[in-house]
Amino acid sequence: MLTRESVIEKAMALGFADVGICDASPFDEHRMILEERRNYYDWAYKLGIDLSTGTDPSTILEGAKSIIVVLGHYFDRGFPREMENHFGRCYLDDDRLTKDGLSRKIKAFRSFLRDAGIQTKIPFHLPHRVAAARAGLGTFGKNCLFYADRAVAGGSWTLPIAVIVDAPFEQDTPTISVGCPDWCRNACIAACPTGALKGPQKIDPRRCISYLTYFGEGITPEDLREPMGLWVYGCDHCQNVCPRNRAWLARSGSLPVNEKVAAMAPSFSLPALLHMDVAYYEAHIQPHMFYMPSSDIWRWRMNAARAMGNSLDGAYVPELEKAMVGDGDERVRQMSAWALGRIGGRDAKKALEKHLAESTGALRNEIETALSKNNRHF
Repeated sequence: MLTRESVIEKAMALGFADVGICDASPFDEHRMILEERRNYYDWAYKLGIDLSTGTDPSTILEGAKSIIVVLGHYFDRGFPREMENHFGRCYLDDDRLTKDGLSRKIKAFRSFLRDAGIQTKIPFHLPHRVAAARAGLGTFGKNCLFYADRAVAGGSWTLPIAVIVDAPFEQDTPTISVGCPDWCRNACIAACPTGALKGPQKIDPRRCISYLTYFGEGITPEDLREPMGLWVYGCDHCQNVCPRNRAWLARSGSLPVNEKVAAMAPSFSLPALLHMDVAYYEAHIQPHMFYMPSSDIWRWRMNAARAMGNSLDGAYVPELEKAMVGDGDERVRQMSAWALGRIGGRDAKKALEKHLAESTGALRNEIETALSKNNRHF
């Protein structure tokens, strides 16, 4: 039988940032929160993600006795600035499809446990962050993220991975609390551009920029386009402004470069995303960021157009005009018109006016709105 010490030693030897162990009793308090806020999470249940069932480990693994929580660290190397500007860091080296990084560590750890006769399950719908706090690995932030105690200088750049096992182990002391300093005046809540953070530890995921970039339905509502800024997929805004992350962010400039992400960067340029077809998406984008199926690449192109507009960079005007006229998806064409109006300037105005007469319906409305609301930019 494996000892607690040998499990911890193996996890650390594999390169996990930290490891803790808790019991496998139901997460009743979390289940109650989910029920109270059911309207916030209906979208997840519609996608087949039964969050409530995930709060009871015994329904996931028969004979569940413990949960071993290992922390992945996704910000141990630096990322190119052009990637950090548009994509949440936790997605930049997501290897759930390529299986060339964290997945190997998880596989090796499970093999280690299995060789000792221990059964394991890693459910996607178990509350991994709550399990990490129950296992004594850290505390929560007001932004609902998990902050490590002994890794990434106390920051939130971690991925808690909860491994349910059918073996008993000595448990760690829970640290289920909000660890934000008293002097912090709700920096994350005040800074959330779309108002997704409703208060300490309360989020409406439907207004979160991350959700909006890959699960939002239809064209992005006009009142959210400017607040969503330059984000194309995911968002790190509440992490970037958090004082608890300041220590690690100060080190980030001296971190070794993540060569894999650096090699990906040209494929993720905004013009490339704006004009990509399904073959390009499946070859270059989907292996790394896969929440949107190939049938939904219009959303990628729309997000790229919005980010171009919010960049206020006139160099994007020709690309946006091309998309406004030639893209086969009306939502992309409309967002391209909005983006031209957002950038402003004589070239953008000329492009909008050139195609006004030949446009109809929603696209014409976007062009007219862009011209009327942005006269001060032209």
